[in-house]
Amino acid sequence: MPTVGLFNREGQKVGDIELAANVFGIEVNKEVMHQVVVAQLANKRQGTQSAKTRAEVSGGGIKPWRQKGTGRARQGSIRAPQWIHGGVVFAPKPRDYSKDVPKKVKRLALKSALSSKVADENILVLESLQMEAPKTKEMVKVLNAFETKKTLIVVAEKDENVYKSARNIEGVAVLPVNNLNVYDLLRYERLLVTKEAVAKIEEVYA
Repeated sequence: MPTVGLFNREGQKVGDIELAANVFGIEVNKEVMHQVVVAQLANKRQGTQSAKTRAEVSGGGIKPWRQKGTGRARQGSIRAPQWIHGGVVFAPKPRDYSKDVPKKVKRLALKSALSSKVADENILVLESLQMEAPKTKEMVKVLNAFETKKTLIVVAEKDENVYKSARNIEGVAVLPVNNLNVYDLLRYERLLVTKEAVAKIEEVYA
């Protein structure tokens, strides 16, 4: 079982915590993580981009000038692509970019991402991160105690006080366990997880 330090909010080590080997200690599968990240980013695309082809642009029904004798190049319509206000060649149309990924692959990718954080010593486990009220200064103190900047904070349940305390800090994000995803795990350098969140992750993914 991988073992990491357990810290308080002041950055002081208060003990060690053993992590489940089948969640935080598996062999990292980079190919699967890449597949899931690509799918996740593709699923965020709206796919609403659209432009008109020459068949859809209004006007252009009459031939602008006769075929021969003018000295100019022959033209059949003022809505051809080479004309200003003409149609677009191979115009983009609304489409669905979404990709399906099996649940087992998603789980494996998430475990691989968590395991990579442990292997790189980029995971910090906190005893608790409860806040009585939203205080950005308090959150900054916690982050400064660990000398960390680009950080993903993972809490067991949605916590408005923690979220509001961190939302204005550049390079910091807060996620509850049920919103944990591979893209955000890899995007942020450090992972700051509460002890309660670790237990919930192990319960869900073990």
